[in-house]
Amino acid sequence: MSERVLLLVLSAGLVATLLTGIAIGPFNLSLNEILATLTGGGGESARVVLWNIRLPRVLAAALVGAALAGAGAAYQTIFRNPLVSPDILGVSAGAGFGAVLGILLGLPVLAIQLLGFVTGLATVSVVLLIALTLRGGGQVLVMVLAGVAVGSLAGAGIALVKLLADPDQQLPAITFWLMGSLAGVKQADLLTALPPIVVGLAPLVALRWRIGLLSLGDDEARMLGVEARRLRLIAIAGATLVTAAAVAMAGVIGWIGLMVPHMARLITGPRFDRLLPAALLLGAAFMVLVDTAARSIALIEVPLGILTSVLGAPFFIWLLSRGRRSWAD
Repeated sequence: MSERVLLLVLSAGLVATLLTGIAIGPFNLSLNEILATLTGGGGESARVVLWNIRLPRVLAAALVGAALAGAGAAYQTIFRNPLVSPDILGVSAGAGFGAVLGILLGLPVLAIQLLGFVTGLATVSVVLLIALTLRGGGQVLVMVLAGVAVGSLAGAGIALVKLLADPDQQLPAITFWLMGSLAGVKQADLLTALPPIVVGLAPLVALRWRIGLLSLGDDEARMLGVEARRLRLIAIAGATLVTAAAVAMAGVIGWIGLMVPHMARLITGPRFDRLLPAALLLGAAFMVLVDTAARSIALIEVPLGILTSVLGAPFFIWLLSRGRRSWAD
């Protein structure tokens, strides 16, 4: 299957999942109602549900899924390790710490998202500063280890905030947010998260052929005319930006950045220039389906992090089993 046909098929699948996500919910909408409402018709109830509730949430799910999947594909290529995910540099823990701190301080929703976004970027800045200061032993390895350490510190900060939070009001909100949710997403939230995600994905998409050369190693990439260190920093910055924006809007949602790039890789192969567009489309569709299930399978809404963990843990075990078989061959 050619790349163009593949992208058309994946795009059609994404449109189908978007329509499914819009249609399914406590107030179901038929396809005719959706099309009529989108073209300016439809009943008053359908218009309120679609424009104020369902459409912002479905688009937010697609945006978050694409962001996390694209970041995961980039990180796996940059670090030449298929088992890394977008939180490898501590960005998820850092953004989570800022958001729960905002909840503790009683800030409005927009300020909470902004604080989470800023602390996520600050966490990765600290990690990169450590890696640039301690150059010995391989900069990539130092970055990963520094990310683990700084992410652990951010996790300790989250635990401290939970300890200090009001157990009746703030602690339930913090706990629910940390499990990931798109409940209550408004158009303003979507418009706030869209610019940093677009800005972060733009260099990844524009430089995807060059970023793919990083999987060959720095020496080989330099022989092919690529400045490996600068390109890696650009790619890390872009992937971190989109991850921080996604976490700030939707909370901590694990496994998307690990699972979806592997799903895309089974379809496109390892080439990053083909992998990234497929991962973006698959990630968007997958997250819409997960969010639709989260608000449909039970009387209460299931946090997204629970569903992705239920799917992600067996997937990770399957990856390990595949790796073990390949090592034995």
